[in-house]
Amino acid sequence: MSERPHLTVRDHTEASRFEAVDDAGVVAGFTEYRPSSADPNVLVFPHTVVDDAFEGQGVGSTLVRGALDAVRAAGQRVRPDCPFVKGYIDKHPEYADLLA
Repeated sequence: MSERPHLTVRDHTEASRFEAVDDAGVVAGFTEYRPSSADPNVLVFPHTVVDDAFEGQGVGSTLVRGALDAVRAAGQRVRPDCPFVKGYIDKHPEYADLLA
């Protein structure tokens, strides 16, 4: 396993996704979102991708944690259709209150 990169999680609103970006500006991974048609205060997370070059370095966890923290700060909730996001919440019950 390689050394973990320093990552910043940002909301790329134009692309409707949160991105994990390294210090060089390379997007290491992203998780897509869209507002729920039933409740615009709920974000649906359908898909998460980590670039092959960053696999096994904790990018997915850093990305999802940052996304969930941003959702919480915005007073929103989530519907995790993505198995990775759902698994992260299952393993980190401190985020269970965000489930719609």
